[in-house]
Amino acid sequence: MLIHRDIPGLRAALAAWRARGARVALVPTMGALHEGHLSLVAAARAAADIVVASIFVNPTQFGPNEDLARYPRDETGDLAKLRAAGCDLAWLPTVEAMYPAGNATSVEVRGVSDGFEGAARPGHFAGVATVCTKLFLQTGADVAAFGEKDWQQLQVVRRAARDLDIPICILPVPTVREPDGLALSSRNRFLSAEERATAPLLYAAMRRAAARIVAGEDARAVLADEEAGLRLVGFAPDYLALVEAETLRPLDAMTPGTPTRLLAASRLGTVRLLDNIPLG
Repeated sequence: MLIHRDIPGLRAALAAWRARGARVALVPTMGALHEGHLSLVAAARAAADIVVASIFVNPTQFGPNEDLARYPRDETGDLAKLRAAGCDLAWLPTVEAMYPAGNATSVEVRGVSDGFEGAARPGHFAGVATVCTKLFLQTGADVAAFGEKDWQQLQVVRRAARDLDIPICILPVPTVREPDGLALSSRNRFLSAEERATAPLLYAAMRRAAARIVAGEDARAVLADEEAGLRLVGFAPDYLALVEAETLRPLDAMTPGTPTRLLAASRLGTVRLLDNIPLG
């Protein structure tokens, strides 16, 4: 596996592969890799000849009161996992390489980025859209794999690529879960033992809410009921919302023929858990 930290080296390696007609897939990550990330590598491998995984803890998507310094980092372990997964190139740019002095351009995706995580973390999705756009252009990838766990992020990135006419296929990959249903996340390591035992109840509440809504119960009443139940077991829910899957427009009920998603974000101790599931 090749490792590059500067753009000229990255582009030279990719040019050699492209000269042989290789199709390139990108897996953007912030490191602290787990099985969810490795499922993205596997999906990328199935879709292309060459897999490039980036590891970059992007400062522009963290707010002033967020956990940039606390975000877990394990470059040695991450590189070992990528090698074992069959990654061809690890792209590890420095902050200076990604945002050189005088950098003055950002990408803002209005609409789909406005609510939910966009409201809770102002500026977050501008940082995501900007760094992903840069990664797409730096690698010239044909495909980029993103996990469905961060559903709003997936829709923001799709919209940015579409609106900017970037010739890349955004490949969604299903959420990977622990046996008890907890969605894999790099931040799960910050849960205490007691919190870890409680955490799967979020997924259970979502599945229960989805079943009740599909069965015809009033969506608003169901979501309010399940939020109250989460509070009783120690969660501090930010939202539990029924939305149109692509636009994230809130829905009061399932709309026949419209792909629908149930989104959730909730704090448990110091950890903010995100999850989502399809309905129907």
